[in-house]
Amino acid sequence: MSLIELNKRQEEILQIVKGNGPITGEQIAERLHLTRATLRPDLAILTMAGFLDARPRVGYFYSGKKPGQDISETMNNMKVGDFQSIPVVVREDVSVYDAISQMFLDDVGTLFVVDKKSFLTGVLSRKDLLRTSLGNQDLSTIPVHIIMTRMPNVTFCFKNEPLIQAAHRLINQQIDALPVVIEQPEGLKVIGRLTKTNITRAFLSLSESHEL
Repeated sequence: MSLIELNKRQEEILQIVKGNGPITGEQIAERLHLTRATLRPDLAILTMAGFLDARPRVGYFYSGKKPGQDISETMNNMKVGDFQSIPVVVREDVSVYDAISQMFLDDVGTLFVVDKKSFLTGVLSRKDLLRTSLGNQDLSTIPVHIIMTRMPNVTFCFKNEPLIQAAHRLINQQIDALPVVIEQPEGLKVIGRLTKTNITRAFLSLSESHEL
């Protein structure tokens, strides 16, 4: 169903059906002080768009699907903190070998690197680790801080910001995950991670709640 913008009368019809359904077209027209013929186009639009169900000799039911503007409002109200997952962090003095092991053990594509006080200092991706592992280097002697993407070049997000903004950031930066952080005087503390899987889960929940 494509999103459409309803006019005032169509919104009024939806409210009447939601509160009184099943209700006939004649009864709706009577409540609006209009003729059944006048309402016929509006009822047809609402039925074809999926907002109303019509049953012969019974009347109209509200289908439970919400208008487009309600869906848009729900999307804008989704927050990062509602869908974030647990972060996987490593210290910046950990070896590349240990970081690779950690990545596979936790089955993640991104590791967040922190200092001794647990403040964010960088990010490690699969590509970073793969690039370093090529060749004859001893990975157990290379600390991750040498190969990681460092602050301030790390893209992050906050728990209370709109999820859709963070989703745009993931796509625009072409990265797999964002650290979710809180600001403190000494730096950024990692409290979660936001991945493309989290985004997918959020939009699946949107489709379920709005019966798309």
